Amino acid sequence: MLDNYTIADNFSLLSKLMDIHGENSFKAKSYATAAFTVEKLPVQLQDTPAEEISKIKGIGDSTGKGIQEMLQSGKFTQLETYIEKTPPGILEMLQIKGLGPKKIATIWKELEVESLGELLYACNENRLMLLKGFGQKTQDSVKQSIEFYFSNRDRFLYAEVETAATSLEKELQQLFAPAEVSLTGHIRRNEVIIDEVELVIAATAADIQQKLAAVTSLAFVEETPSALLWQNEQKVKIKIYPATADNFGKTLFSTTADADFLEHFSENGGLASLPAGISETAIFQYTGMDYIEPCLRNSSKVIDLARNQQLPDLIRPSDIKGIIHAHSTWSDGQHTLEEMALAAKEQGFEYLVISDHSRSAFYANGLSIERIQAQHAEIDELNKKLAPFRIFKSVEADILNDGSLDYPDEVLATFDMVIASVHSNLKMSEEKAMTRLLKAIENPYTTILGHMTGRLLLSRNGYPVNHQQIIDACAANNVVVELNAHPRRLDIDWQWIPYATEKKVLLSIDPDSHSTAGYKDIHYGTLAARKGGLTATQNLSSFGIAELDAYLKIKRK
Repeated sequence: MLDNYTIADNFSLLSKLMDIHGENSFKAKSYATAAFTVEKLPVQLQDTPAEEISKIKGIGDSTGKGIQEMLQSGKFTQLETYIEKTPPGILEMLQIKGLGPKKIATIWKELEVESLGELLYACNENRLMLLKGFGQKTQDSVKQSIEFYFSNRDRFLYAEVETAATSLEKELQQLFAPAEVSLTGHIRRNEVIIDEVELVIAATAADIQQKLAAVTSLAFVEETPSALLWQNEQKVKIKIYPATADNFGKTLFSTTADADFLEHFSENGGLASLPAGISETAIFQYTGMDYIEPCLRNSSKVIDLARNQQLPDLIRPSDIKGIIHAHSTWSDGQHTLEEMALAAKEQGFEYLVISDHSRSAFYANGLSIERIQAQHAEIDELNKKLAPFRIFKSVEADILNDGSLDYPDEVLATFDMVIASVHSNLKMSEEKAMTRLLKAIENPYTTILGHMTGRLLLSRNGYPVNHQQIIDACAANNVVVELNAHPRRLDIDWQWIPYATEKKVLLSIDPDSHSTAGYKDIHYGTLAARKGGLTATQNLSSFGIAELDAYLKIKRK
């Protein structure tokens, strides 16, 4: 039998869902009133005669029938109907402080946002401020509430745990000195999603437990045959592998690599053949391989490359020469065009490719044709002022439903570069997505295909695509594939980078920054690119200003 509180919660949720779906406000309010009434009743409804329930002030015939259904079957059909037609992420938004049904409805219908991850991303792009009834304070409050809500999850973006993980590693190195301590596993391989932070410590399990008991930021969870499990204040799991001084190198090696890598390594003698006390670096020398960076230890193929001295010279953040794909206050950015340019120049970049949104992105204050002309005039003036630093004229043009870009050809021709991206109607079949993307790739004005799948990690899977077919089309049409460096996107996925480079398709590590602070995301894009074996010569944003200018002139011809 359901108690009054559960019945009241059901009525309250129904009222909110009816408001979200734009149902009759009088009916929605009647359920809200019933929820208030039921919660305050002095006696349980399950102990009240059925004929008396509808006579209670604040409970009418329809709510009375709902109560009877809940008491008799434990179900509430009307509520279940609304839940079925409401995306789970919309239901989750009701738990965020500052978001009522009316605001959620606006977010859902006008921004096409259906999950908390998408909503947080929209906040970071200042899109809530463009909606009626929202302002800076509301957006900041919603952002903080979502971040707090996310802090209680089980899985995290690499960017969310990187700082805490490296700080913990340094703290434990000091605590256990002179014993060796190192990060390992997923965090050391720079995986985009982290389930737990793993470390190896050259100490016994008993010694580890004793010393970590004094670390107030960690709480002990359990001990397994191979590891100790802890949890930090942000609810991130911390797994620690005990080791000895003699087997530390082997343990670090075996816990860093994934199963496919280790299986192939074991075909040639494996860990058992290694001498005691060998360091991790020496393992590669001992087995006749070049040193394999931890980020590459995801597959067996890299072992063959290491044995044949064919490992790529991986790209580094310092190889990025300019900022490609950034937004200013001309659309939904937080800083002016001049502020974005000055920040890029001060950070040592040679150029800024400003790529504000196109006109169909009304939710992002997209550029009308008249405003494009005004922006270009400002760019011309700034280029005179900031030389030799240069601002390239670009746009992030929406790929429309039929695959065409958001402006006529004569407008697209005024840009130095066009980034073509999908931002609307994301719920597509693979057939629809491919038709749309391939037409955009074939447009002669498309320079870069932006965030290929539209995914938001831990929030939205993105639309289904045939990666090989898209990369082949980019190769045929001389289109660059973006590696969107925002840590919630990292799209194209790093696992497709080898195929792209095999087909001689350029990638471009782009921060998609909506503020000057967003430039730092190049760090995460570079980490993902390294996992895919990308070199600086295969990355467009590693081109110097003269090289990029020459490339774009050839492309325009």
